[in-house]
Amino acid sequence: MNAVILIPARLDSSRLPKKMLADLEGEPLIVRTWRQALQSKYADRVVVATDSREIAGALEAYGAEVVMTSPEARCGTERIAEAARSIDAEVFLNLQGDEPLIDPGNIDRCLEPFLGLDPPDCSTLVFPMLSDDCQQIEDPNVVKVVLNRHGNALYFSRSPVPFQREVYASTQFYRHIGLYAFSADVLQRYAALPPSMLELAESLEQLRLLENGFRIRCVTTTVDHPGVNTQEDLELVRRILRASLSR
Repeated sequence: MNAVILIPARLDSSRLPKKMLADLEGEPLIVRTWRQALQSKYADRVVVATDSREIAGALEAYGAEVVMTSPEARCGTERIAEAARSIDAEVFLNLQGDEPLIDPGNIDRCLEPFLGLDPPDCSTLVFPMLSDDCQQIEDPNVVKVVLNRHGNALYFSRSPVPFQREVYASTQFYRHIGLYAFSADVLQRYAALPPSMLELAESLEQLRLLENGFRIRCVTTTVDHPGVNTQEDLELVRRILRASLSR
């Protein structure tokens, strides 16, 4: 398997302006994410895809590989699909640029299904939740996923799925972790499709794949670290980094 990690990074962010360049203990946030990705055992290259010369300059100062992309991309997956057209690889992993604490082991877990004899169209990660964790299950900002018996995704939703008409202690809920690996062909086919009805309704781009008949393999992990979407997230990540660096 020839796998490449692609990190989409744009400068504009509605909730936290210029978050990719936010300082994290002396280094830009996007550099921290890139450094974590370099620790993957299965990936051959790590490339950042951006439409910002400011982001590109910050990364190149550290020796990172950068591909410039169009500002017209509608989502991160479309941005990496554009970058992937100039890169020869069998598998591309989409790692969000705002994940400076990403566990390299999770990157490799996401890539592992492509090492087998029956690789999926796409793979992603899920985190098991307890059925009595009502706050997360009801939270529309926490994306839930329902799996079939083969570990493939049936549906992703911001709603509490599966809905429990009768409460069973054995009901298993999963929280989605937004890390994706695609075969090269599926990535390009995905990007060529228009946004789907379910994708627009839930504001979840992975539903475009399911609605068009693609298979998403879900790999369970019990490791997760916070990403950065708000100022509060940024301060939390700073505290975690300070604590880890002081050990």
